Parts: sequence; C-alpha cells; structure tokens
Amino acid sequence: MRRFSGLLAWLWLLPTIAYGAPVLRFGVDLNYPPFSWQDKQGQAQGFDIDIAYALCQALEVRCLIVPQDWDGLIPALKAGKFDAILSSMQITPERMRQVDFSDKYYNMPSRLISRKHGQTEAGTWRAKRIGVLESSTQENFARARWGKQQARIISYSEISDAFLALQQGKLDAVFVDSAVGEQAFLSTQDGRDFAFTGDSFSDPAYFGPGAGIAVKKGNHALRLKLNQALQKIRQNGRYHKIQNKYFGFDIYGDRPQAKVIAPETTH
Repeated sequence: MRRFSGLLAWLWLLPTIAYGAPVLRFGVDLNYPPFSWQDKQGQAQGFDIDIAYALCQALEVRCLIVPQDWDGLIPALKAGKFDAILSSMQITPERMRQVDFSDKYYNMPSRLISRKHGQTEAGTWRAKRIGVLESSTQENFARARWGKQQARIISYSEISDAFLALQQGKLDAVFVDSAVGEQAFLSTQDGRDFAFTGDSFSDPAYFGPGAGIAVKKGNHALRLKLNQALQKIRQNGRYHKIQNKYFGFDIYGDRPQAKVIAPETTH
C-alpha cells in the first residue's frame, strides 16, 4: 500500500453534483498503482480514486482527494486533515484500535515475486532478502513467517523502490499484494524476468477480511453512510465497471467477512 511529498490536494467536482454540495475528503497515498497514482498531468488516478468518485456520487457530495504519505495517513486522519482514508488499507486489529472501518471494498491475497527459475521451494528463503512495503500487513506477515526462518526482511517507503531493488539484485524477492505485483511490475518490461513464486497468502490473522475505508474512531454516521454507498455501487454495477477497468478478475472476493481477532501486528 508509499510516499508523496506534501499535502497538495485536487478537488474533483462530479458533474452531477451541485457545487454547493458538502465535500467528502479522502486521504490517499498516490504511490500504489494500479490502486492509486499521480499521472503526468498531476492528477490522481487508479482503482481507489475511481471508487472514491463513485462513493461521492452515491452520497451526492463532492470529492476531495488529499495526497498523503502512507505512514502518515492515520495520524493525518486523527488530526482532521481529511474525513476518511481510501488507500487500500487492510482492516487489521491494530488499526481497529486507532480507527473505525467500513465494510471491505476489496480483498486480494499477497504473493512473493522472485526472478524466474530461481529457488521457489518451501524453506528456501532462509538468509534471503525479501522486500516489503513499510508498515504494511505484508511486512508483518513476512517478519512472522520468513523472518523467523532467518530471512532478512527489508522495508521500503514505496513499493516501486522494492521492485527496483529486486531488479538490481539487492533483493531475492518482494512480498506484495498480488494485484499490485501483477499490474505495477510483472506486466511491465521491468518485470519480464520475474514471476510469482510459491503460495498465495490471505491469513485473516494478518490481512484481516480485506481493505476498508478508515474513519475517525467513533464516527459511526460516516461509516454507515460509506457502507450504504458501497452497497449501492455494488448493486447498480458501478463497482463492476471500475473493477473491469483495472483488473481482469474479481477483486472484491466473495469470502465472508470474518471477525478480525489476531495476535499483535502493525497495507
């Protein structure tokens, strides 16, 4: 789920919403394609951004996208810099102690990416270097699973830096959300010599039921409105259209949302 300099903001006015309508401010880290990124014109793009627009339209409010570094998202929400976080944030026990979450809006497993024809058998990651996104659920899982096997877990503030380090031979693998790994790396020229390796991982003890929209602790009114809007865009087909724009598969995940009870952990 990542660094963006400053707290610049773009106001996206949906044409069907009156200018005087209330504004809903979403904090987003714009360094996580295909979920969120900044294009050459400086505009926010991605699955998360389109979902934000769709929710605002369903709620008949205007959308304000507020870029924010990943590790500063929750502190900025608490400080009132925006109303909600829509940035591929996994619903985990530790985060639930700090913020409240909407229902999930997608649920994807995570996987390792390594060089093709490398070591892929279970147990081969001993003393290997595995890159992860800093302060992510993938980092927590990697430290618990492979760190205890004496793998070296190296965190990066932007996942693109981990992919670059993998290309340069500074890492043996990167552990990442599978959709991000596929879209942002494996499907590009830079990723042509690499592939997913081993199993998919979606243990609820670490990854929760999926990614949700975070609001301030106790803001039940906004949480309920977001849940209603999510249900609406799922029912009217808007969610499906956005999904098909970025992915050739179901990203929502039809597994039931299990109650999140897990050991202490820290996208």
